[in-house]
Amino acid sequence: MSVEVEVDENDLAEMVEQVWEAYLDPEGVNPLIPTYDENQPSEVHSSVSITGSWNGHIVYASSRTAAQRAAAAFLAMELEEVSDEDISDTLGELANIVGGNVKAMLPPGAQLSLPQVVLVPESSARFPNTQRVTGVYGMWEGEPVSISMWQSSSDNKEEGA
Repeated sequence: MSVEVEVDENDLAEMVEQVWEAYLDPEGVNPLIPTYDENQPSEVHSSVSITGSWNGHIVYASSRTAAQRAAAAFLAMELEEVSDEDISDTLGELANIVGGNVKAMLPPGAQLSLPQVVLVPESSARFPNTQRVTGVYGMWEGEPVSISMWQSSSDNKEEGA
């Protein structure tokens, strides 16, 4: 049985900010600007699943342009040198880093899956039987980026009680 999630929007925002500063914007010139729009579009996404003491997913979603920029920054490459494989590797690693930080805040017994990456529009990449718990939604250099947490609906039975 899953426990109530102990990671809130502020915790997730702090994790995302740390990742941004360490990997995507170390000079502090292109921060992720919050939009708070949980319905912003995305073209690509990566995710990791957490099972055990909490069951759900951490999802990194963005435009393809933002994903290409992330790969260039993460891998210290020129934008035009970035391949689909570079994008896939980077998106998977970003989901893995944030997922690992979330897992560290959960009670013992949580396990983290390997990252899954989908380089197609989000309409073909949904998580059935889940509910969004929290998320960080923003624009990076004019492109949408989001990092959200989705809890398995079987773990939401007590919600609202």
